[in-house]
Amino acid sequence: MAPAIPSAMERPHFIGIGGAGMSGIAKILAQRGAKVAGSDAKESATAESLRELGATVHIGHAAEHLASDASCVVVSSAIRADNPELARAAELSVPVVHRSDALASLMTGLRSIAVAGTHGKTTTTSMLAVALTELGLDPSYAIGGDLAGPGTNARHGGGEIFVAEADESDRSFQKYDPEVAIVLNVELDHHANYASMDEIYDSFETFVGKVVPGGTLVISADQSGAVELTQRVRDLSTLKVVTYGESPSADVRVHKITPRGLTSEVTVLLDGRFLTFTVSVPGRHYALNAVAALAAGVALGIPAHNLASAIGKYTGVKRRLQLKGEAAGVQVIDSYAHHPTEMTADLEAMRGAAADSRLLVVFQPHLFSRTQELGTEMGQALALADASVVLDIYPAREDPIPGITSALIIDAARAADADVTAVHDKATVPDVVAGMAKPGDLVLTMGAGDVTDLGPVILARLSN
Repeated sequence: MAPAIPSAMERPHFIGIGGAGMSGIAKILAQRGAKVAGSDAKESATAESLRELGATVHIGHAAEHLASDASCVVVSSAIRADNPELARAAELSVPVVHRSDALASLMTGLRSIAVAGTHGKTTTTSMLAVALTELGLDPSYAIGGDLAGPGTNARHGGGEIFVAEADESDRSFQKYDPEVAIVLNVELDHHANYASMDEIYDSFETFVGKVVPGGTLVISADQSGAVELTQRVRDLSTLKVVTYGESPSADVRVHKITPRGLTSEVTVLLDGRFLTFTVSVPGRHYALNAVAALAAGVALGIPAHNLASAIGKYTGVKRRLQLKGEAAGVQVIDSYAHHPTEMTADLEAMRGAAADSRLLVVFQPHLFSRTQELGTEMGQALALADASVVLDIYPAREDPIPGITSALIIDAARAADADVTAVHDKATVPDVVAGMAKPGDLVLTMGAGDVTDLGPVILARLSN
């Protein structure tokens, strides 16, 4: 029997309905039969896909977009207090629900897996969604990116499992009560919301503490922040802890990762037996994400051999080392990486895939606060490329911080002997890249902003 629609969600209005997290919840509610409406800043493929599910999507934000019979208004932490639709909700006394509370209500009554960590959440959640679907378990899922195969970030399934990406950036992952929690890594990020690593650890401890009694925490045995968190939660008597990774102490130990072009072969030691399977995306960090997904599925009682084979059917998520195309002998790949650890991981993966070819990067920093805190490390990561183009900072939800520009990253990159070109006009990037690229090169567009839009334009320029 399909889960019921929570009464507050029967006629929801989403402010920013086109966002990755918001659109997923809206899609699931529409598929369950709710009368979904919302608004977004601009037209998009996501808006159109929501309309195809029966949702009403307005472009632009205006008070009149909020219907008088709306049962609630759903917001994310990115919605500002002066939004006209939010003001109208107050006038009409329409309840305002945070995105995380809406998602938590959708998971009620189902066996849920919540995937957390500073990076890798989207990939790991996607691997589980694909594998469980491949095994005929018909899961529901809500992901922060569109799967390359199904082409969507969310689905209401008829099975008993719900897989969700759990966002730590605004502490909203503390709203969930999963049967299985995955913690991939614990690092300092989201500097507007966290002032120290102690605050990060406290937040993750709260998240882990919400695992249902008898549930399981799947956590990295390699990453230092995750190891510290494991020590902090070991005494929770109702929690089973399963560690994974290359550490000899890991419960699910990675024995070997063998790169094979744009794929990897992974061998793990699980319950005293070796198990080898294919991961259809390149790089050590994606292989470790797959092992985390494997351990979580096993914690739900799914046979490891079946699950490992199904994980091999995962072919990627949009913006996670996604091949955009090839022109003039040059491959263009898109990466969402915006934190130095993510950047390093993706650049190392692409360096391995490039073999003897050159790796060229177009990097767009994301957020002034992140650049202020991590700009030096971002520049150092770019030294892994043969040459880089660095754009101005993509502000997203933030106002500028005096003195914080891309120059911070560029100076650090050059100090690390990187070949870096500063480009302030994004429209000129295709010409700049075309002047640099040679047949056989790999071009990587990288960042969480609108740098992703450059891939097709670069390919067109190379073709000409």
